[in-house]
Amino acid sequence: MLYVETRQAISANEAKGMDTTALRAHFHGEGLFQEGQIRLLYTHYDRMIVGGAVPAGADLVLDHVKECGTASILDRREMGVVNIGGDGVVTAGGQSHALSKGDVLYLPMGAGPVTFSGHGRFYITSCPAHHAYPARLIKLEDAKKVTLGAPETVNHRTINQFIHPEVMTSCQLVLGYTQFHGGSVWNTMPAHLHDRRMEAYLYFDIPQGQRVFHFMGEPDETRHLVIANEEAAISPPWSIHCGAGTASYSFIWAMAGDNVDYRDVEMVKMEDLR
Repeated sequence: MLYVETRQAISANEAKGMDTTALRAHFHGEGLFQEGQIRLLYTHYDRMIVGGAVPAGADLVLDHVKECGTASILDRREMGVVNIGGDGVVTAGGQSHALSKGDVLYLPMGAGPVTFSGHGRFYITSCPAHHAYPARLIKLEDAKKVTLGAPETVNHRTINQFIHPEVMTSCQLVLGYTQFHGGSVWNTMPAHLHDRRMEAYLYFDIPQGQRVFHFMGEPDETRHLVIANEEAAISPPWSIHCGAGTASYSFIWAMAGDNVDYRDVEMVKMEDLR
């Protein structure tokens, strides 16, 4: 029922010498959403965990995770859960939360075992915490929305901020998702870096047969991953953040690190990309 894979931290110098197979082994996450299973990637980038839970009408309980070194996963962690599937329920800390597609649930340190029920496809993110803030269910209409880009530059998109300082308080987890308007495919170009925070992405709502090209690497040593629907990308602090799809898509972004300042980025000039 529970499967955990550890991803070691990789330096920029190591990544320079990797072929496609090695890059995917370290930075790409596939097969996270399997019926009747919880599948997690435990990363050594700020100890971020990402994964999927698909209860398929039954109950799945996430409790002890050996890699965390605690009796229960949330003993010293906080968690963000995004439902990208049908209606479902997440129960923790004596409370049950009904999640429709697009809803986001924040669970605090100390909430105990987490039970996933119903027909949701639950994307899980978790990072270390130092304080127990209240659990909170955030609907799409309650998220802070920022619309950027334009059709002319094929990057017209809305950024929905959920676990974010302008919406709620967390320890270090920052999470939301970006939705593209029809015909737009480019995310965050010019690219950017944020050395003080790692980031993980879950790409979803990618049409059948289409792909997203997730760009990574240092600005003068770029690499890419080809991403299918409901697949993840782990982005180290030294890596650029940008991507483009062969059709419009959505993606969840989750960050952990030294701060929760969404604007703490270093922009990369187009002429500096290689």
